[in-house]
Amino acid sequence: MADRVKQVAAEEADRVKTMTQEAVRSRAYLYPLKGIFYFLSHKDLWKPLTAKLAPTLTLSIGVTTFMFLIAYVPQVAIMAFTSGPVAAISAALLTLSESSTLINLFSRTFLIEDALVDTFDGTLLSRECTNLVEGGRQIRAGGDNIARLGKLVKRPFAKFTPNAIIRYVLYLPLNFIPIVGTAIFIALQGKRAGPAAHTRYFQLKEWSKSKREAHIEYHRGGYTAFGVVAFVLEMIPFANLLFAFTNTVGAALWAADLEKNATPSSNVRELAKKAE
Repeated sequence: MADRVKQVAAEEADRVKTMTQEAVRSRAYLYPLKGIFYFLSHKDLWKPLTAKLAPTLTLSIGVTTFMFLIAYVPQVAIMAFTSGPVAAISAALLTLSESSTLINLFSRTFLIEDALVDTFDGTLLSRECTNLVEGGRQIRAGGDNIARLGKLVKRPFAKFTPNAIIRYVLYLPLNFIPIVGTAIFIALQGKRAGPAAHTRYFQLKEWSKSKREAHIEYHRGGYTAFGVVAFVLEMIPFANLLFAFTNTVGAALWAADLEKNATPSSNVRELAKKAE
């Protein structure tokens, strides 16, 4: 049994090492940062955000304030036994993560779903991916990239599912492990958030489930790296809304770059065939 445990641990360590190396090589972790600068330099992309700014900012402030008033102190008390002198920091990170999850849940469900779709599609248009966008909506002639967006044919951004929330709650206890536990928690959330950022891209490509899964698996390190950076940015209090939009821009920029290499690699094709 001891030998078997060592073997499994070694295999898992190798898998993590390989994924980390892939994440570094992919440079996908840069796209959330590129999204910030691209968003700031393209004022037409501000329109979907400004249209939803007041209600979503109010929601963000309200949820974050509520969570710190209700959840922060009890979590500090609990983490004092597990995290020692860094309990206050760990509890703050946990509370920010919880607040971010609730804000994303409510805002994406009730407020900004269509605005994020417009931001993603508008960014693709700005990168001359018109043919790709046309598969999901009508495109008007003239105007800036947002003004050109017509009626949606497909609505891609899935609302939070019960499974996603349950998985999040199951991972929460990791934060009681000092520093390392929080890092693992963020990595796991990033692993989920990365592929979710390209939900619209997969739909516009009209990929089957098996092909989506093969693509994600082939780029697993890159998607995890993107998701980790995006998740951390959206943990920043009161800036959650802005970073939700800049992360969407970053995801669209990555999708546009993938379109430049439109021919699928043999590895992805083989993985898709196996999945089918």
